[in-house]
Amino acid sequence: MALTAPPATVPLPRAPIGELPADWYPRVLGWPVAGGPPAQLVTGVRFDVLELPADAGTAVLRGPCRDAVTGPVALMGRRMRFLVAPGSADELEGLLDWLEWGGVALDLAALGTGGRITAPLPPGHLVGPGESPRGAAVWLRPPEQGCEALLPALPAAGQGSGPGRGAGATGPGLVRLVAAAATECHRARLRRRTASAHRIGTGIPTGGQPRFS
Repeated sequence: MALTAPPATVPLPRAPIGELPADWYPRVLGWPVAGGPPAQLVTGVRFDVLELPADAGTAVLRGPCRDAVTGPVALMGRRMRFLVAPGSADELEGLLDWLEWGGVALDLAALGTGGRITAPLPPGHLVGPGESPRGAAVWLRPPEQGCEALLPALPAAGQGSGPGRGAGATGPGLVRLVAAAATECHRARLRRRTASAHRIGTGIPTGGQPRFS
């Protein structure tokens, strides 16, 4: 029986030393970049962004939704950014209402048309003299050429349940991602509140040092 070799995966071109993110993203991915330094990726054109606290985002990536989250994910400080299909930002409020999270303080936001995020260092970026990645935005799940076609999106009309935004939505479940993100944002908020109450109850302030009277 003849064996069929698995298809080869072609990695993204490595960013040469000295090439700026502002040059790499348009050249390799065709993503619009504005401003800088640091360079900013423009949202609402090739993708929108779902942004949430890093602890909640980590739980999403490790939870039952992880197999459906196929889009690129970036980390910037204490915020995690999930790339989703263009137009998704306009759907967030309606989705949260439909999922019965409307009016709940979740610290969950979306960036669409007119928004910008700090461009993470390109995958495989070689740090040149004087450059320091400390504190910079980084990719947890790097983008690939053509990844826009697989970004989480709402189902096209007639495909599945929940709000739809038309035939342009072809990626995996935006509804499932938003549901997981809302749940983990709520859990993270409760954990932080519980931890704060515990520190106050034991006489330890948020700085972590004992409090003496």
